[in-house]
Amino acid sequence: KIPELEIKIDACFLSNPYATDLFLENLNNELILTGKLRDYMEFYPSQNNVIAKSIAKSINLDAKNIFVGNGAIEVIQAVMHNYVRNSLVVNIPTFSSYYEFVKSDTDVHYYQLDKSENYLLDVEKYLNFVKSVKPNTVIIINPNNPNGGYLNIDELERIIKELNYIENIIIDESFIHFAYEDNTLDLKSATNIFNKYPNLIIIKSMSKDFGIAGIRAGYGVMSQHKVKNLLSNGYLWNCSGLTEYFFKLYSKKSFFENYNVIRKSYINETKIFFNELSSIPQIKVYPTMANFALIELLDGSSSSQFVSKLLIRYGIYTRVCDDKIGLNGEFVRIASRTKEENQIIIKSIKNIFN
Repeated sequence: KIPELEIKIDACFLSNPYATDLFLENLNNELILTGKLRDYMEFYPSQNNVIAKSIAKSINLDAKNIFVGNGAIEVIQAVMHNYVRNSLVVNIPTFSSYYEFVKSDTDVHYYQLDKSENYLLDVEKYLNFVKSVKPNTVIIINPNNPNGGYLNIDELERIIKELNYIENIIIDESFIHFAYEDNTLDLKSATNIFNKYPNLIIIKSMSKDFGIAGIRAGYGVMSQHKVKNLLSNGYLWNCSGLTEYFFKLYSKKSFFENYNVIRKSYINETKIFFNELSSIPQIKVYPTMANFALIELLDGSSSSQFVSKLLIRYGIYTRVCDDKIGLNGEFVRIASRTKEENQIIIKSIKNIFN
């Protein structure tokens, strides 16, 4: 509507910009400079179950347990339409697709995360709620979107153990690469305990941590019969040649080692960014284990006003959270970008309040 507005910093999109650089560097060296890009453009990519083998190699699981999606959103839709029935429990606030994609005959039970507890999940209260409503499916996004709330692997496994009678436990780990549990910043994924729990479904987007939303890459880890059922009802050629190239790259030890250095460096920069944001008295920054933070405005201004000022005055695009059910107040979500961009964001927010 206002084409003369220029977005200089996109702090709405949730990705690691350094990982995008790493992917493009590999793409340039391996496909563009060698002329091999033509093969990925001209010919059909492999089918779903073949691409799954590359992912299986990288996460140390059987390829028959992996369903490859045209982005995680396709995996979410496939799972919600095929395996969620009768009723489910979803936490709020959270990623809206999990309650928007349910079938019309499915009852959605919302578990309200407590604002006084920083919208973090209380395991005991949550388990009591789930046991009282007896759903077919529970959904946990870890870290959660939009607040970045995180359950460590022990808390998560406790929930899975106590709810072993529930048909589907869906864990969305789209932001897990930004989370950590100690100073090593090592990954703690639920894929490491998948083989112990047959009712577990793990969904993973690659758009955020690798900064490649444009090529549409995601996957789900689930029981073999669930994967087989999905593949027998379509999805055989649902991925592009570039998606296949990325997952081949993802399975290479050397690539992941280089990526891991970038991942940890980005986490440290992000921690500094959110600490500096927390020093601004007019806002509250909620605890986060993702590459974004939920910001509450405390000065009486509205979130739409704040977002508009950042965009129009400084070209910084952030996410207004008025449409997130379960939030009570004026909230904005701000993503971490490069070190230089983060400093511009800090300065611009301070200027708005001054």
